[in-house]
Amino acid sequence: MPTVHLIHGYIGAGKTTFAKKLAEEVDGVRFNPDEWMVRLYGEDPPADQFAERLERVFALLDEQWVRVVRCGVDVVLDCGFWTRASRDAARQRASAAGAACRLYALQCAESTARARCQRRNADLRGSLYIADNTFDVLKSRFEPLEPDEPHVVIDTDV
Repeated sequence: MPTVHLIHGYIGAGKTTFAKKLAEEVDGVRFNPDEWMVRLYGEDPPADQFAERLERVFALLDEQWVRVVRCGVDVVLDCGFWTRASRDAARQRASAAGAACRLYALQCAESTARARCQRRNADLRGSLYIADNTFDVLKSRFEPLEPDEPHVVIDTDV
C-alpha cells in the first residue's frame, strides 16, 4: 500500500530539505508547490495574483499526486499544510486513492527559520522570494497541529 507523506511546517522550517531526503528513502515522488510556482510564474509573482496562481498550482498538484499514488508509489507532499482543512483534504484524498497517510511536523526556532529564509533569498535557485514582512504577516495563517492529528515531530534545529 502506498503512503502519502504530509510535510507540515512554517517558512524556513526545513521542509524541502527533509522532503528531498524522505523521497529518496521511500523511493517516492516529491511534490512542492513553490517549485511549480517558480517554474510557471517566477520567483516573485505579483502579490495581487499570488493566491489565484497558487490555487491553480495546487489543483495541478492534487491531480498529479493522486495519480502517482494510484500507481502504487509513495508521494511526499512538501506543501506546508498550514491549515487543518488542507491536512484533512489531503488525508481524505489519500484514503480515497487507497493510500496510508503519515504526517511530519517540522519545527525549529523562529530565528533559525528567519535566517534560513534570508539565506535562501540571497540565492533563490528556484525558490520563491519571501520578504521579511511577508514572513511576519503569514504567521497568522499558520495553524499548528491539533491533538487528534497523529504526527512525527522533526526538530530541524539540531
